[in-house]
Amino acid sequence: EGNELEKQVKDLKEQILQLNEKHLRLYSEFDNYRKRTAKERIETVATASADTISNLLPILDDFERALKSAENTTDIEALKEGILLVYQKFLGNLTKKGLEPMNAAGEVFDPEIHEAITNIPAPNEDMIGKIVDEVEKGYLLNGKVIRYAKVVVGN
Repeated sequence: EGNELEKQVKDLKEQILQLNEKHLRLYSEFDNYRKRTAKERIETVATASADTISNLLPILDDFERALKSAENTTDIEALKEGILLVYQKFLGNLTKKGLEPMNAAGEVFDPEIHEAITNIPAPNEDMIGKIVDEVEKGYLLNGKVIRYAKVVVGN
């Protein structure tokens, strides 16, 4: 019976050693996985940033050309038209990336997407609780608010 108990103790000690080794391997694998995914996340953000900047460079080039031509032109209408074209190109580029401007003026105030910077007496009864003026446009990126519209609310 003593030999049997010694054998059981020996077997249990062996199981404990095996379980400890398995635990250490799993912990090490998980730690490596955590480090790898953190590194991949950083690389993904860097790649996305580089892609976004690369897409904006042609617009920067357009602005530089517009500034250079503005030095020598007296045709204000042509200058306005050039600036409008650059603006439209810029907005189009951002729209392709999922940016959507909010249109707040005249809408019912919604604290989920609007930031009230002040309240003023409503110009008429219909404008009570509605946005009288949009001080700074709000934006959604892929349906999520990235900048709240700063608004004046009628009361």
